[in-house]
Amino acid sequence: MKFARRLGVLAAGLAMLSVLAACGGGSEDASAKADETRGRQTVTAATVRLVNLPRVLTASGSVSPWEEVPVGAETGGLVATAVYVDEGAYVRQGQPLVQLNDSVLRAQVRQQEAQVATARANLARDEAALSRAQELKERGYLSQASLDTATANQRAAAAALQSAEASLSEQRTRLSQTVIRAPVSGRIISRNVTRGQIVQAGAELFRMVRDGRLELDAQVPEADLPLVRAGQTATIISEEAGSVVGTVRIVTPEVDPQTRLGLARVALPANAALRPGMFARAEINVGAQPAFVVPSSSIVYREGKAGVYVIGANDAVAFRAVTTGARQGDDLAVTGLRAGERVVVSGAGFLGDGDRVTVGTARPAAAAAAKKAAG
Repeated sequence: MKFARRLGVLAAGLAMLSVLAACGGGSEDASAKADETRGRQTVTAATVRLVNLPRVLTASGSVSPWEEVPVGAETGGLVATAVYVDEGAYVRQGQPLVQLNDSVLRAQVRQQEAQVATARANLARDEAALSRAQELKERGYLSQASLDTATANQRAAAAALQSAEASLSEQRTRLSQTVIRAPVSGRIISRNVTRGQIVQAGAELFRMVRDGRLELDAQVPEADLPLVRAGQTATIISEEAGSVVGTVRIVTPEVDPQTRLGLARVALPANAALRPGMFARAEINVGAQPAFVVPSSSIVYREGKAGVYVIGANDAVAFRAVTTGARQGDDLAVTGLRAGERVVVSGAGFLGDGDRVTVGTARPAAAAAAKKAAG
């Protein structure tokens, strides 16, 4: 009996030791887990998503005429006796701009008119002579040779009249060229003639902007050129002239091999205060474009570079530089990320590369905007 009782006590003791050992092991595991999580920062995260966002391209350039028209003199060696317009004036097609001295040409026109009158009189005389010769020939009183002579005289007189009339037309044309007129409607942007100046043929006297239309030569990076199309609206902003709304007229097919920039010519409204040569910026609405978005609060700056902390394996974070783009609500378009990656939102400013974090409640990139819209 005593021996059996001792065995029972021994067994109970061994069981107690087993329980104590088990309890000691669990405590060590819990302690290890506590040590592992101790020092981690608790953060919130968002997933990178691919969505369609309205995109606006920003480009800058100089204001230029839609079409420049030089105005010159067709006849030369004459003195400008009057100049009717100045720079900045808007003129209509055919409106007189300069009057040249035409006194000599007018005298030449009168002289040529007299020669035309003489030629007409000679033709009338020779036609009458030919008519009489034909009548006499029919009666048998005139030889064929005499009739041929009368016919030749009449034809020569007709040719002389045509020549005199052509010379008269030439003189009248030269006389009309002494009034220099606007070839098209538009605005005068430069003037190179003064009263009393001897004007040479072909010399540029004025330069006009056809119809007064201006446009902005917006320089667009070659990577963005496929997004710009004719007909898209653009807001033109100038520090000197304010802002106006224009329309993309054409995208040129050539890219500068040095700057890698193409041109989008943006037509400006007629009431714009912009002037040729001014510098302006264009914000071109190119429509909705696919973009990777993250919450704007996930962006942090390290060494002057914008970026986010991407959560990788074992909840370790790494800083990745990104380029920011358009914003819609809390969503911010970025390049340098992939859809499905997780980025730190709250607490990102206190992290460094390699830090391990505890992720709290994850939320999609647009959760804040959706919550605000629902409210």
